[in-house]
Amino acid sequence: MTITTGNHPKALWPGIHAWFGASYDEHPTEYTDIFDVKSSKQNYEEDVLVTGFGLAPVKNEGSSYSYDNETQGYTKRYKHVPYGLGYIVTREELADNLYEKVSKQRSKRLAFSMRQTRETVGGNVLNRGFNSSYTGGDGVELFAQTHPSLSGNWQNELTTAADLSEASLEDMLILIANATNDRGLKIGLRGMKLIVPTAEMFEACRILESNLRVGSADNDVNAIKKKGLLPGGYVVNHYLTDTDAWFVKTSAPNGMCWFDRESVEFKQDNDTDTDNAKSKSYMRFSVGWTDPRGMYGSEGAA
Repeated sequence: MTITTGNHPKALWPGIHAWFGASYDEHPTEYTDIFDVKSSKQNYEEDVLVTGFGLAPVKNEGSSYSYDNETQGYTKRYKHVPYGLGYIVTREELADNLYEKVSKQRSKRLAFSMRQTRETVGGNVLNRGFNSSYTGGDGVELFAQTHPSLSGNWQNELTTAADLSEASLEDMLILIANATNDRGLKIGLRGMKLIVPTAEMFEACRILESNLRVGSADNDVNAIKKKGLLPGGYVVNHYLTDTDAWFVKTSAPNGMCWFDRESVEFKQDNDTDTDNAKSKSYMRFSVGWTDPRGMYGSEGAA
């Protein structure tokens, strides 16, 4: 598709007060609240589970030691995906356009589209987190009650899906506090931040920023805030599509991962045969999760 003088006929005439509809303020970067962003210099990246050892048995006097095996578990591969977008403008359109701001802001609008693409791809990992069609290295969707391990299935979603409330958030934090590794040993997993859609931002504020319990006449302390159980507070993600789904990012070291293989780049060129001007933008990255313990979630009661 090519931008010609017919795309902006009003730009050929003086007297336009303003061009609107394409340039707005942007939200701050939000996908970095979900993922740990890393760089990559390879075609793909792989993370491999190591199961570790089990509990030590009693060693009777004079008896031999017991020996355990650690084994390789599932492998998670991050295959980098390329994204690209551009536009073509005719020589005549550039020459006859009376409004420099229209032509000069095209690159800015292209950058906006690339930013939106990154945010949308990142948000979709959580949007699809309860969908069994999108699975991780262990063969299960991100949020499930049936994540396999050598010690049996474990869960990173509430047993009964619930809307965000003080009680449901406490249940989620208890679930996180009881987390175990692949051999069933207790691990020091902690909730770090609450991630909510725009529809839950006021409820999240009330729950985490009140000194006393929310919606109660009792003078009870807000235990979540008092104990500092979510040191990162709450963040609002504008790219979440389910209005009552909510999530807690944890301290798992290899949980939600984002690999930038090639950062966003912009290039311009002219076509010799047509004198058309071309501008394009390219990026390549991969996104997903290695250890599902990195994010816990509830899809809400509805």
